[in-house]
Amino acid sequence: MVPERDTVVVSYGEMGTKSSKVRGRMERTLVSNLDAMLGSRGIDAEVERRWSRPLIRVRNPEQVGAAAAAAADTFGVVSARPAVTCEPTRERLLDVLTSLTAEHEPEESFAVRVSRAGPKDAHDFGSRELERVGGGVVENRTGASVDLDNPDVTYHVEAREGEAFVSTAERAGPGGLPLGTQGTAVALVSGGIDSPVAAWEVMKRGCVVAPVYVDLGDFGGPDHEARAVSTMRRLADFAPGFDVRPRVVSAGGLVSELAEEVGATRMLSLRRMMLRIGEAVAREIDAHAVVTGESLGQKSSQTGPNFAVTDAVTSLPVYRPLLTRDKPDIVAQARKIGTYDDSTLPVGCERVAPSRPETNAALEDVVDAEPEKLLRRAEKAARAARIVDID
Repeated sequence: MVPERDTVVVSYGEMGTKSSKVRGRMERTLVSNLDAMLGSRGIDAEVERRWSRPLIRVRNPEQVGAAAAAAADTFGVVSARPAVTCEPTRERLLDVLTSLTAEHEPEESFAVRVSRAGPKDAHDFGSRELERVGGGVVENRTGASVDLDNPDVTYHVEAREGEAFVSTAERAGPGGLPLGTQGTAVALVSGGIDSPVAAWEVMKRGCVVAPVYVDLGDFGGPDHEARAVSTMRRLADFAPGFDVRPRVVSAGGLVSELAEEVGATRMLSLRRMMLRIGEAVAREIDAHAVVTGESLGQKSSQTGPNFAVTDAVTSLPVYRPLLTRDKPDIVAQARKIGTYDDSTLPVGCERVAPSRPETNAALEDVVDAEPEKLLRRAEKAARAARIVDID
């Protein structure tokens, strides 16, 4: 009989390189975020912070797989392994390994990995010894071949003082840092493919995002807003317990003026207007940066010289996590995180673009061509933003 998995062993990566004080603070945040993620999915479990390894004790064994999936969607988590909990003795661990071979297909190669922690006399076996003996058990029971480099199945044994955990499956997490450990940033979202991925990347680094959608009026439309809100709804699934409701800023009149009055530098003024809106919202909510989905050279407004012109409009840092990414890579990530389907409608910015946009602008020329008090009016529009409920 195969024993029931009752615990999810959670591993993190970069957090382990921090000082003990910083790591402790981040661990506490990670545990809190794991608890919120489990609660948002209706999983009855308790999260323990032990041995630099958060443990999810699942009360209903049928929810172990769902608990591992929840952990694997939590920023800061590198891996989550549904595991059998048992006594950390040689005899008991070999019994569990033997039982788990019932799930092993003969054509699947395998490896046994053992790690131990605690006093030297805490266990009646050595790590390499148990790997050798345990590997023999699996081989004899299944007839499968050993592959220490790229096994189809890895039998993980993690032995601690007082208990051990045995697992045969592992779910990869996003890595990064726990959400909420790096402050808040405004994320400009358009309803296109790039901006939700950029927001996700910043969240992965521990930064809570406050999404801002700039309504382009006749150049956008309700479908664009709906797409943007839908992608943010998906990103909210990664951030239970945090307020990631998008703000919608009405800027249709300003965009119409740009389209009528500005020529080759129109897109740069549009980007400057958006960044100033982002800055105004950031000042209001005490955020420290503005995030965009721009990638170097992807569009006429996204050349190196043009970035210098658009960034001059704000004193806040502008985060561009996709700066060096190729478009196919961004699309693949959008599919992976679940925002692609809601991002495939062409965004309104493309309809604003002039036939011959400027790619090497001078700041003075851009400012001179802008409608009067454009940026001041953009700030006013930001202050009148409406917040959209995404529950």
